[in-house]
Amino acid sequence: MNDSIESEDKQNNPNPQGENDILKGDNQAWYVYLLRCADNTLYCGITTNLNKRLRQHNGELVGGAKYTKVRQPCELVYSEKAENRSQASKRECTIKKMSKQAKEQLIQLS
Repeated sequence: MNDSIESEDKQNNPNPQGENDILKGDNQAWYVYLLRCADNTLYCGITTNLNKRLRQHNGELVGGAKYTKVRQPCELVYSEKAENRSQASKRECTIKKMSKQAKEQLIQLS
């Protein structure tokens, strides 16, 4: 009798723990981006919403980074889409390790 109840639950809810992939953010597009700050430095980050994040960095919305807060205005100069948050974070780490010259080349090639 327990087998039929368990089987019925799996048919009605393919995710037995009730987790919804959309709510977890698994289906969101992630982006790695570079901003050029007013002092010509480059800032690298990740986000699911480029427009909102740029507005945050420029002080239009709450939530920008301390680094960009004192280097406004910032301009989006590069972005690339990642498969998920993990891949975006790994790519962000790679880009942050690049020299400024390599980052400038990345911007030029985009």
